[in-house]
Amino acid sequence: MTRLANAFARAAAEGRAALVTFVTAGDPTAGATAAILDALVAGGADVIELGMPFTDPMADGPAIQAANLRSLAAGTTTADVLAIATAFRARHPDVPLVLMGYANPMTRRGPEWFATAARDAGVDGAICVDIPAEEDDSLGESLRAAGLGNIRLATPTTDAARLPAVLEGASGFLYYVSVAGITGLQQAATDSVEAAVATLRAGTDLPIAVGFGVRTSEQAAAIARVADGVVVGSAIVDALAKAGGDPEAGRALVSQLAEAVRNARVGVEA
Repeated sequence: MTRLANAFARAAAEGRAALVTFVTAGDPTAGATAAILDALVAGGADVIELGMPFTDPMADGPAIQAANLRSLAAGTTTADVLAIATAFRARHPDVPLVLMGYANPMTRRGPEWFATAARDAGVDGAICVDIPAEEDDSLGESLRAAGLGNIRLATPTTDAARLPAVLEGASGFLYYVSVAGITGLQQAATDSVEAAVATLRAGTDLPIAVGFGVRTSEQAAAIARVADGVVVGSAIVDALAKAGGDPEAGRALVSQLAEAVRNARVGVEA
């Protein structure tokens, strides 16, 4: 998790939020993913989430659903995802890489197997969308034992009674889902995000990254003024799809987002 901590600390020292970007592994093919990941780094991504394709991505909107289907149609396997991660780590020794996905691909061979394989591939943490905090022994214990971040999700419906359970055993960073819905289709009001981040900060020292519904530079900048990190996924996946998987489309969009995030607090009084 040192790479994750360093990335957020570096961004904080520079007076800005970290830019967290997401793409689906194997979209459009496993072989094409390396160049896409390199393009995200070149564009200025601080942290990369690599989606593990799954047949029923229930928390994702149309863009990422389609990316999952394209990846699976191309034959992408968990072994391919781990190979992509291993090669990425060799090329980018300092850029944090997080696997994001659903319980089935992460636990079907056992949580210990997955955590060990991810660690050996150079992965820094995992986000499992459909394992609640109350079922931590399904995966979280194994991630922590392997030294990986167990990155939890908090949402607008996470009330004060449940928040301690979400925070217990969380590590790496906390992902705040800014809308009660699927990825990419809605945008939360900045005021509500600011209030939620303040509540979360009162309960944890983990960096708080905000995602779901962040598509434009303007939206990213608004989030970057109040959060420790901004997560952008659907917009990048969509841009790549429209460009036929051309990595330059990802680099160009991430570059715009990175500039917006870096400048979001310039001239803003603390």
